[in-house]
Amino acid sequence: MSVNLLLGILIGALVVVRVIGRQVRGSMVTQKSLVVMPLILVAVGLLTARDAFSAATPGELAFFVFDVVVLVLIGFARGASTHLSQREGGLYQKGTGLTLALWLLTIAIRVGAGLLGSAMGLNGSLTSTALLLTFGLTIAAQNVAVYLRAQRLNIPLAAERA
Repeated sequence: MSVNLLLGILIGALVVVRVIGRQVRGSMVTQKSLVVMPLILVAVGLLTARDAFSAATPGELAFFVFDVVVLVLIGFARGASTHLSQREGGLYQKGTGLTLALWLLTIAIRVGAGLLGSAMGLNGSLTSTALLLTFGLTIAAQNVAVYLRAQRLNIPLAAERA
């Protein structure tokens, strides 16, 4: 296992623990909180997986796309399962038991994708090196769902703290 892969796994784990922790405790939702983390994860994920994309076989690419579609759909489901309310004039979110279960499913799918890819003979590095990218995309999908629900509920985003 390469140092970059281990670093990616460590960063991914820390991000997921932070995100899940904030959702279990609840947090105010600002424009920054919706955009910054997914954007950074996607950007870093694209950079770290760049070589893996260029070396990937068509089968690996198809498997990756399938994995991303599933993770994005679960992200939308997590966003739909999150309890939204208005506090201090802005959007407040708190994950539910279902949100936590969907996070556990997300993690299981990421682990399972690596194992299944190997079992299918897709031994390239795309699935493992794209870890940050896939987490960025699933968090982005969740945030889009939260934002759209807040708009339908007519709850404004919370103000940025100074």
